[in-house]
Amino acid sequence: MDRGRGPGRRARRPAVIAVVAALAMSLLGCGVGTSAPTSPTRTQLRPSAGPRCAAGDIQGGDVDRVTEVGAPSTASVAPPAASPRTLRQALGHALAPVTRECDGEFAVALLDTRSGASAAYGNRTYDTASIVKVGILAALLLKAQDERRGLTAKERDAATVMIEHSDNGAATALWKVIGGADGFDAAQHRLGLTHTRGGRAGLWGLTRTTATDQLRLLRAVFGDGSALNANSQAYIRTLMGRITTGQDWGVSAAADAGAGTRLKNGWLPRSTTGLWDVNSIGQVTASGRTFLVAVLSDGSKNMNTGVALVEQAARAAVGAAATLRA
Repeated sequence: MDRGRGPGRRARRPAVIAVVAALAMSLLGCGVGTSAPTSPTRTQLRPSAGPRCAAGDIQGGDVDRVTEVGAPSTASVAPPAASPRTLRQALGHALAPVTRECDGEFAVALLDTRSGASAAYGNRTYDTASIVKVGILAALLLKAQDERRGLTAKERDAATVMIEHSDNGAATALWKVIGGADGFDAAQHRLGLTHTRGGRAGLWGLTRTTATDQLRLLRAVFGDGSALNANSQAYIRTLMGRITTGQDWGVSAAADAGAGTRLKNGWLPRSTTGLWDVNSIGQVTASGRTFLVAVLSDGSKNMNTGVALVEQAARAAVGAAATLRA
């Protein structure tokens, strides 16, 4: 899992680090038990020629992978018209070329908050890597709500570095606090997720999910009618808006220049294949409209091509959605 040790906009206080370390040691002992490289910088992720996906083994338009969010996963659609009229058609039209150019597989789910329209491209499950940390924090906040209390100082410090710096030790400690995979699964069910299962044996980064479920999680964080109360929602949003420099790639590539983005990324090399899982979820503003976007991927040769795939898919999806009438 990603360690998230890149430089931040604010120096991490030694006291916070000590608190998180003490919490992790007292609750769980050592870390996740899986080593991974530290977060690369944006310069390392983006070659001077600009990110492009390498040719891969996904062939054809694959438009039949597009489904309305909440529709049966087996549903198929006809190829979109030259000028898409629905978000469903727009995603298929925009993302089909990405499947031909990229060396990994991916799925996208998107909600236009102005119109309320949502759709998904791809319906299979993926490893979460560190995007699961948003779900861990949501589960922690639900637990605190149930107990009618705020987060403790240790929990708050752990949550901060878990989201802002993608700290694995903090995630491992809080995974224990929420009751491990069983507690995580119960919380995700309360938030409306139906195809997400927590990683077993403490391997939270191997939680399995779908893009549609991650969009449901974003709705729980940013939308109305959530099991999370207003204070819990605001807390998650705030931390997602403070991601450290070097980890703020991903769906942010689809945002207007200078527009604020709230996101969480995850990256994980799989020892069984040598290939990479790279994911990004969040809220972006494009063409003056706000979108919730989840992009999941696996099978990339390295992190660089995985990031390029995720960013290309995010730009294509949001760009297509932004051209539709609200």
